[in-house]
Amino acid sequence: MKLEVTTRKPKTSKKTPPLVFVHGAYGGAWVWDLHFLPFFAEHGYEVHALSLRGHGSSAGWEGLAFTRMRDYVQDLEQVVSDLSEPPILVGHSMGGAVVQHVLSSHKPAGAVLMASVPPHGLSTSFFHTARTTPQLMTDLMQIQLFGPAAVNAQSVRRALFSDETPESTIQHCLPQMRAESSMVIMDLLGLDLPPALPRTDVPVLVLGAENDAFVSDAAVQATARAYRTKAEICAGSAHAMMLDHCWEKVAGRVLAWLEETYPSEPAMANTTRHDS
Repeated sequence: MKLEVTTRKPKTSKKTPPLVFVHGAYGGAWVWDLHFLPFFAEHGYEVHALSLRGHGSSAGWEGLAFTRMRDYVQDLEQVVSDLSEPPILVGHSMGGAVVQHVLSSHKPAGAVLMASVPPHGLSTSFFHTARTTPQLMTDLMQIQLFGPAAVNAQSVRRALFSDETPESTIQHCLPQMRAESSMVIMDLLGLDLPPALPRTDVPVLVLGAENDAFVSDAAVQATARAYRTKAEICAGSAHAMMLDHCWEKVAGRVLAWLEETYPSEPAMANTTRHDS
């Protein structure tokens, strides 16, 4: 499968492991390239963001209606196999579910799950959204049935962003959003969920957004429990954590976790040899 992969390399000495970013529904590699890819490259990491098939400039748009979660998993596996070492996988929303599937059968260096679909799927999130913000549920159904072009900037803000996020950010996103596979949505509702007992021998950071209108705090907590870790809720952030107005706070927390979990080797002290 021909996949779009956006890569940025650090200008200074490279830290390891590399990072691979996986977008959520209706997105593409572009959601990471505005802020996150430059940020982590600047801090010494080699970073890669893929567009899953049918998204961005990747092939497969003509077969998107028949695409399943397992196809997205194969896309991520393909990108990972091209790297020289196991990466840290960073998945947002639907992309978090893709990462969880890969975690069940592979051993990456680690994973970061941002506002991720929980291991038990989307069903509780759908009920939560329908109960608390029915207009948002209507917007999401319109997007799913007719594509992102069916909604306006206000609907996109309501679904993904905080009130403080600049209008320019939303206008940047609108023309790049693409339809999502209805079969993948069905998989996320229960047809193809990650194994009930995910592995716990890989470091996992679980982040949620305080103002997330779709992935509830309870869903974030459930994801953290599955990976035997503690969920962290990013104050002030909405669902699109990598693009929202406080994206740098989120990126900074991920960076701190990376440096804590994978400390760089200390530089060897210069020594002078004295021959007798």
